[in-house]
Amino acid sequence: MVPPQLSERERRILEAVVQTYVETAQPAGSKALAERFGFGVSSATIRNTMSDLEEKGFLFHPHASAGRIPTDVAYRVYVDSLIPVPALQSSERRRLSARIATGASAIEAILHRAAQSLGILTQELGIALGPRLDNSVLECLEVIRVSAERLLVALTLSRGAVRTIFVDVKGEIADAAILEVSAVLNERLAGLSLREIAVSLGERLRDSATARGATELLNVFIEEGDQVFDVGLDTGDQSVLLGQASVLAEQPEFASVDSMRKLVALTETRERLADLLRARSQTGGLSITIGNEHSDPGFSSFTVVTAPYHAGPLTGVIGVIGPTRMPYDKVISLVKHTSDLVTDLLQESPKAHG
Repeated sequence: MVPPQLSERERRILEAVVQTYVETAQPAGSKALAERFGFGVSSATIRNTMSDLEEKGFLFHPHASAGRIPTDVAYRVYVDSLIPVPALQSSERRRLSARIATGASAIEAILHRAAQSLGILTQELGIALGPRLDNSVLECLEVIRVSAERLLVALTLSRGAVRTIFVDVKGEIADAAILEVSAVLNERLAGLSLREIAVSLGERLRDSATARGATELLNVFIEEGDQVFDVGLDTGDQSVLLGQASVLAEQPEFASVDSMRKLVALTETRERLADLLRARSQTGGLSITIGNEHSDPGFSSFTVVTAPYHAGPLTGVIGVIGPTRMPYDKVISLVKHTSDLVTDLLQESPKAHG
């Protein structure tokens, strides 16, 4: 659908400018467009149309160049109403499947390979957000002594997820007490979701140990249950996994020291990335945010394209981050296919099913 403020000629020329700039990273001039696309009108007519598009906010001049480049608004129109999204070729499907399916089958391993593969194939920065774990089921846990007053609790969750957390205790706890508490925790909590554990921990552990040391340690778990078992209930302990930033750094948008600094800051601030992606996991479909559409100004130079994946009741997102100048049709196809592929792998993985 052509936006009402654009004529058919404007639509075609806008599309040509976007395609040219995406491919060359150089401002598009009227003569070059006339020679390449053969609109059946003179370069002067194309130039006048480009001026009209600039007045409407779709194009702008970068410094003194005679050519023009798209604005964020132009990319949005292009994504929403102009581009056909091609199906991936069978060779690309096979290559992507081979990259992601080969290796460890835990969720984090699959997501990391998927983010790496997306980055390589799109030449953007692949990114994935681990699933929310509030519906994840505790399969077993292990309590390990680290020092006299510190224990390590390892939670093995459904679909291959593993989480560890330290618990501090006052005074040394006997080995027998640690073994007894481990047995009690597994007996009372295994098979429950983290959400169920979080809301009923005290009740489930009440009057469950006899030895004095074991009772004291159980009380520690009851008092610190929010910390130990509240893995992703409110904000999501959703790890951000990134592909190779060096792929993105090779693009001309990041040639300057300032733009490279923004890229480094982006990849090092995982919590901001998690906030950005976490909101997308609730949308249920393909999500594309371009430049100044981001509420966080730190992302104003970037486009983020993501799609959700599913592992039973667990959900997350996978996609790419790159400059607003990106081959949207190719990126959308690859992100959609990768999210479907990751979902299939997580459903089929023996480790994922425990």
